[in-house]
Amino acid sequence: MANNIFQLAEPVEDMLPKMKDRMPPETITLNMADTFKILCDHTRVKILYALSLSELCVADIAELAGVSQSAVSHQLRILRNSKLVTWKKSGKQVFYALQSEGVRVLIKKSMEHSSG
Repeated sequence: MANNIFQLAEPVEDMLPKMKDRMPPETITLNMADTFKILCDHTRVKILYALSLSELCVADIAELAGVSQSAVSHQLRILRNSKLVTWKKSGKQVFYALQSEGVRVLIKKSMEHSSG
């Protein structure tokens, strides 16, 4: 009975060309792979999760992530260069936020996947 699980359906002759047309360009898949590489660091994930909740300064991010401000600054530089976070200056304080709603959705979906 277990052998029936992986039975293949009859091929649909015109399906593959249609799917091929929907495949993203190589530059997009390379950028996606780079994003996933960035997300493979535990500290960066904690930083992104904290920023998915609110715009924060380095000191607050360090407190929430449980790492030094120096470590947070280093990781934020990587996240800024990868266009996952943005920053703005308010007086002497610098506040960080997620670059886009797409990053927030990525973090939320990843959390749902990891929790379930």
